[in-house]
Amino acid sequence: MKQIIPYGSGTVEIDIPDNAMIIEPQDVPDFDEQVVLADAMANPVGADSIEKFLAGGEKVLVIVNDGTRPTPTGAVMETLLPLLEGKHVTVMVATGVHRGATDAEMRRILGPTYDALKNTVVSHDARKDDDMVYLGVSGNGTELSVNKAVVESDRIIAIGSVEPHYFAGYTGGRKAIMPGVASYRSIEMNHKMALDPRAKALALEGNPVHEDMIDVLNLLEDKPIYAIMTVMNKYHKVYAATTGDITGSFYAAIDKANEVFSVKLEAKADIVLTVAKPPMDIDLYQSQKAIDNGKLALKEGGIMILVSSCRDGVGEESFYNMLSSSDTPEEVLERIKGEYKLGYHKAGKMAEVSSWADIWVISDLSDKKWKDIFIRQFKTVQEAVDEAVKAKGNAASMVFMPDGCVTVPRLN
Repeated sequence: MKQIIPYGSGTVEIDIPDNAMIIEPQDVPDFDEQVVLADAMANPVGADSIEKFLAGGEKVLVIVNDGTRPTPTGAVMETLLPLLEGKHVTVMVATGVHRGATDAEMRRILGPTYDALKNTVVSHDARKDDDMVYLGVSGNGTELSVNKAVVESDRIIAIGSVEPHYFAGYTGGRKAIMPGVASYRSIEMNHKMALDPRAKALALEGNPVHEDMIDVLNLLEDKPIYAIMTVMNKYHKVYAATTGDITGSFYAAIDKANEVFSVKLEAKADIVLTVAKPPMDIDLYQSQKAIDNGKLALKEGGIMILVSSCRDGVGEESFYNMLSSSDTPEEVLERIKGEYKLGYHKAGKMAEVSSWADIWVISDLSDKKWKDIFIRQFKTVQEAVDEAVKAKGNAASMVFMPDGCVTVPRLN
């Protein structure tokens, strides 16, 4: 069975077994995105209209996702621009602990509104302590500091997208603040809770990471925040949108996100081929999501094949250093129990999979980079697929996930 998969700036054709089950975001109706956005703006959840929200506010902070998310920020900003005339506007890229957005990335993020907004754009820098303001402590003990622009603004607009997230349950909503514009220390304390087994995709109730993020919003309850959340289809086009209260609009988008990204699976497979589709192939730190989702479809003792160019390298170094400085996956898991740095949750999740399955990869990183973290690299996707079938036998079952970072297999 021939399949075309994205890789880097191009595509690769592969031949996979005819009995392979293809698991990808589900087909949903195709809507005009401007109509969807206009309808959402006309029907805010738990809030007045955006016009009333902006009335009386002079300093407006617009928080947008960075280039690792397919959020249609440009389309949303086209709707907002006329409403922001005469305001002092700052567009802040919610990088969390990622690097700042390049000019080329900002052009892609803002689309047709880039020229009008380029002089207003700044990237959040979580490591710049002088830019942070301390707000208090969450119920879980997270010491919250956020970018001072949040406190100094009269009005905040958060633009995001809602899809499954491997430890926060879902992206969107509260993630604009935590980790979007929070300090490094605050993010580190929050993300440590990702090691809890209740912190997983599709899970909100009882998920300590999510509950901590909601606590963070409570510390900002006096700050006016208006959210515009979108749900994308598998072609990165707008399927649904919600607006209004940052928490209400987030919850209102979850059912729509599940319609797209939560996919039923009859049985686990011997081989899982999972693709980190652009823009999530930027580095290993982001591409790891394809491994974590892929494990839900993989039998114990199986083979997982990750396809990701990792064009910017490994990303956050701490998680890679934890993996590469350990002799076995089990050692990684033991070491994390005694110490934690931001990124170790990624190391723990990867080591957990490596402890019961083989992980293979096709990427632009060096072979040694992968060997040091218990992963075997192949030159081509086809070579890896053929070797996996040979290892598991012609009767082996396979699951193919062409958009592994956002597809969540749900076992019946």
